[in-house]
Amino acid sequence: MNVAGFVPIGNVVHWDQHGGQIDLSCSNGHVRIYVLAPDLIRVRATPGADFGPDESWAVIRHDWPATPVSIGETNRTIILSTGKLRLEIGKQPLRLRFYDARGELLAADETRRGMGWQDGAPIAYFTLLDDEHILGLGEKVGPLDKRGHKWEMWNTDAHPRHLPTTDPLYESFPFYLGLRPGLGYARFFDNTWRSHFDVGYSEPDVLRYDAAGGELNYYFIYGPTPATILSRYTELTGRMPLPPRWALGHQQCRWSYYPESRVREIAEGLRSRKLPTDVIYLDIDYMDGYRVFTWDKERFPDPAQLAADLREQGFRLVTIIDPGVKVDEKYPVYKEGVEKGYFCRKPDGKLFVGPVWPGDAVFPDFTHPDVRRWWGDLHRALTDVGIAGVWDDMNEPSVFGGVNWTMDEDVVHYDNGHETSHSKSHNVYGLLMARATREGLERLRPNERPFILTRAAYAGVQRYAAVWMGDNSSWWEHLWLAMPMCMSVGLAGQPFVGVDIGGFSDDCTPELYARWIQLGIFTPLARTHSALDTRDQEPWAFGPEVERIARKYLELRYRLLPYTYTLFWEASQTGAPIMRPLAYAYPDDPVTYELSDEFLWGDAFLVAPVYQEKARHRAIYLPSGRWIDYWTGEVHDGPTWIVRKAPLDTLPLYVQAGSIIPTGPVMQYTDEKPLDPLTLDVYGGAAGRFVLYEDDGLTMAYRDGMWATVEITYEEGDKSAVLTIGERRGKYAPPQRRIIVRLHGWTAEPASVTLDGQLVEATCDAAAGIVSFDWQDDGHEHKVVLATS
Repeated sequence: MNVAGFVPIGNVVHWDQHGGQIDLSCSNGHVRIYVLAPDLIRVRATPGADFGPDESWAVIRHDWPATPVSIGETNRTIILSTGKLRLEIGKQPLRLRFYDARGELLAADETRRGMGWQDGAPIAYFTLLDDEHILGLGEKVGPLDKRGHKWEMWNTDAHPRHLPTTDPLYESFPFYLGLRPGLGYARFFDNTWRSHFDVGYSEPDVLRYDAAGGELNYYFIYGPTPATILSRYTELTGRMPLPPRWALGHQQCRWSYYPESRVREIAEGLRSRKLPTDVIYLDIDYMDGYRVFTWDKERFPDPAQLAADLREQGFRLVTIIDPGVKVDEKYPVYKEGVEKGYFCRKPDGKLFVGPVWPGDAVFPDFTHPDVRRWWGDLHRALTDVGIAGVWDDMNEPSVFGGVNWTMDEDVVHYDNGHETSHSKSHNVYGLLMARATREGLERLRPNERPFILTRAAYAGVQRYAAVWMGDNSSWWEHLWLAMPMCMSVGLAGQPFVGVDIGGFSDDCTPELYARWIQLGIFTPLARTHSALDTRDQEPWAFGPEVERIARKYLELRYRLLPYTYTLFWEASQTGAPIMRPLAYAYPDDPVTYELSDEFLWGDAFLVAPVYQEKARHRAIYLPSGRWIDYWTGEVHDGPTWIVRKAPLDTLPLYVQAGSIIPTGPVMQYTDEKPLDPLTLDVYGGAAGRFVLYEDDGLTMAYRDGMWATVEITYEEGDKSAVLTIGERRGKYAPPQRRIIVRLHGWTAEPASVTLDGQLVEATCDAAAGIVSFDWQDDGHEHKVVLATS
């Protein structure tokens, strides 16, 4: 399907090379190709004679070492080869075709149209191959595979709520993976203007990309695996810093908990009922007339004392902050911002004013570094009274009654001195607010890891904040949607993601809450949240049975903290998602591309939540390998489909054979007590390896080497099994503790168990198939041998 007014790039008229950069002058524009790494090529195109400023809010790596490139030419083609990629550039007309080193076609411009322009804005047509699956694109409704649908990138407050078909939503991640068995690539379109991805919707074999302005500017990343792609992509756009460990605990939120007595009541309810939780949120009603960085002194007369008292109980307080600043000449934040010219203005120089919670409000221009620093420093009003984290909301930005419920597109932003329109900066407004918040907290508490949660986002947000999927509803459809949506955000480089457990809008039912808390403890951000005028959504609000179910799964979340914290560390090092589609780990299995309703939690767990009302069974696909039912120990060999009984208190959960899972004792909050004992659950049936990561969980000391890692391996032979716990590495020394090993899959007592050649006492529970033994952790290498005969 041709777009009216489409102007194709045309033929290559002239080209030249400058090291790893190729410049091509064409009939209707210029194309510049950068070979940044053997598996990474950047493509820029402009209809004019010159390219615009080479700037990005998302990309942080620019210092790529020179990559050897061989270049050949025929009458019709220019060929670039890096050793991992071969790029064929057709000259008449210009068309790009990417191949791997074996000559397998990865991706190509669509033959008839390729790249071009409409009214000076970029459009590109790409071929979709027959067995190609498109994953990623971030916060989007629908199944994991985005092929057959069309999508828009324009951060939107989906007012009054989003439906299972709503697009766009709050966040924009213009990044997708194209995957086939044995082959994989990705494209990241670093263009902040409103853009669209027609993924085989209008034409089954064509992916069309267009943006409302700017250049065609994309990065092509070769895999072949999703893990390799995400590693390179997050090298380009940055990786999540380690969060404070308390942010991995359960978080309880509501619009709104007030006054102070109600907050204390919630805290007491959680502790007295032994429902592990680390965070309580304060929504907008803690403020004085919704003025940000203020307190309502009647509802919260002494916020510092409240924060201190809650901290004694093991809770952290997180407060909401919106970007809208109330128009009020007596309000210091408004007055100072006006005096310094920090708020967004219309082309005529007048302030842009739009209504939000405080009434008429103005909005900081976060594209200016001085504004970001000012805004960050304003958080002293929160940190000085002991607020632990910040929740950035309404930062699409949302403007009540505005066109598309946001700021006028002709609003002018500083934009690094270029003075451009909101049309260009809209999608990065939330990203830059989160950046300002993080940088402010780092200045105010330089030795403490910040926690920021943001609703609006753009590529690269993982450097600054966690995200959640906005104002969902207490619907079974949204329980299902939480899985592909969170997985897709993880595949866009943001591992710290979650949804409102139980749903934000409407009344949650006991059954829905029970199923949602089972899923929620296996989302990286585990936050319960609900709206004004909905029923209470604390676990005890749904009766004793559901409260018991919630306690069971919250305790599981906390027991798994050593494993989960290591997954966060891995994400901070490699960009790997924590909540992973099966296609991430099994991209050669075509079945996995169709699975939106089950996922992996790291390498060890396969999680298959129940998401249909009254369902007490569900079908589950187990990929290749051996899988052990976490609750019963039943063994299944994949690939296979099974049907699992799932009464209301049961989340279908499987462990891959060979997994080594570090766990700790049940805690009511993450730093309630030291990790003692450290239990290693080792699931036999295959070889395994796990690297356990530890640090103090709170400070920046890990950046200076105050961390510890231990490599743990497991091997099985004909007559013995060997577990090796390696020497502890790093400067961090955990408190004294016992190590308990539980080896699963032993239906008979081993003939002997030795630790470094010395016999040790072990117990065997033949009915459960578990052999257990322990020793005092001294940080040294130890080898355990279990003889079978």
